Amino acid sequence: MKSDIHPEYFHEATVSCSCGNTWVTGSTQESISTDLCSKCHPFYTGEQRIVDTEGQVERFYKKLEAQQQHVDTMEVEESVDEVVMSEVSLEEIGLTKRAVKALVDADIHNASDVMEVLNKGGEDKLLSISGFGRKSLIDLKKSLRSLGIEV
Repeated sequence: MKSDIHPEYFHEATVSCSCGNTWVTGSTQESISTDLCSKCHPFYTGEQRIVDTEGQVERFYKKLEAQQQHVDTMEVEESVDEVVMSEVSLEEIGLTKRAVKALVDADIHNASDVMEVLNKGGEDKLLSISGFGRKSLIDLKKSLRSLGIEV
């Protein structure tokens, strides 16, 4: 065995826990600090207790609260978008009279109806409407994007 390659071994190393419990063991370090031990670990004590190290729990709850606020604002924005889309008529979109007539005959009267058809059946569903072709679909998409409605 090579000499001088092993660390110094302390036969009476002191281990101290954050709960105040201490004990002696053998280690390569003279003193050891730990956050949990058998006296304070929930598995051994049967009680649920959060050991907060430097405010980690508070930071987690702040992040969770911020995420919930973001989700809430997104839901509000989506509901506002729905109201806005239902108020945009086909004439305001700027389609040709033929395309508008074809969509009205297919019981599509505003932007939210158009988005509903696109989400359910895709472009093929709109193209299957008699009198509504590729050119009308391209114009419809451009107009919706210019109004701020994502297609």
